[in-house]
Amino acid sequence: MEQLADGLLRERRSERRWRIFFRIVWVAVVLAGLWALFVQRVQHAAPTGPHTALVEVRGEIAAEAEASAENINAALKSAFEDANAQAVVLRINSPGGSPVQAGIVYDEIRRLKARHGKKVYAVVEEVCASGAYYIAVAADEVYVDKASIVGSIGVLMDGFGFTGTMEKLGVERRLITAGENKGMLDPFSPLSERQRAYAQAMIDQIHQQFIAVVKEGRGARLKETPETFSGLFWNGEESIRLGLADHTGTLDFVAREVVKAEEVIDYTPKENVAERLVKRFGASIGEGAAKALRTIGPLR
Repeated sequence: MEQLADGLLRERRSERRWRIFFRIVWVAVVLAGLWALFVQRVQHAAPTGPHTALVEVRGEIAAEAEASAENINAALKSAFEDANAQAVVLRINSPGGSPVQAGIVYDEIRRLKARHGKKVYAVVEEVCASGAYYIAVAADEVYVDKASIVGSIGVLMDGFGFTGTMEKLGVERRLITAGENKGMLDPFSPLSERQRAYAQAMIDQIHQQFIAVVKEGRGARLKETPETFSGLFWNGEESIRLGLADHTGTLDFVAREVVKAEEVIDYTPKENVAERLVKRFGASIGEGAAKALRTIGPLR
């Protein structure tokens, strides 16, 4: 009985220590999060003089990516609404991505330009292809490096088909659907010619939307050839000759020589150090809590 009582007492003390520990940790996490938000607000509220507003379009354009329409449009809105921002520069280094996300950004740029009357310039670094070029044509002018990759005005839908491999291995695909096309594009089922034609018609329609946007954005500057909308891409020097871009130039050149506001302020939303620490700390604490619960039993 004495040993049992001693064991129960040690268990209660252990549980109490864990409760105190987790409370302290979560208070620290909450405080760090509040501090991160406060620092971010102070940074955005800091007064600035006349400057060039920078918005980055970097990496894949996708809903959950850094270059999502939500992030880019939030930065654009802040940049346009700042009275000291003389113009907005989109610095692009992206192979493209979702046509939906790119279209949302394109429409927002056009709306903000019409509302605020500010110029928008696109500055291409290494790559401005596909969905990234979709965004770039909303700018008043496109600046490139002579070796930048520009273009790829096309749409693709890719995947794999394993039906032949399954037959060789003696594997049967058991797919039950309600609706004859519900399993369309399933990689383990054959693709009928009717389904292939449907998918082709769909991406052709999206391609025509892309073409219309490029023609609207570039206007008479575009020197259309049979290859312009074929999905090909060109270096920066050739893209200027084809009317896909306007001039060579860097961010600093555009800010200094075109906008005439040499100071560049970046409006792109970024996680600060505190936010990254909160996320990592929270993840590690969660893992530690799970291990603790497995070892000491339920907390009371």
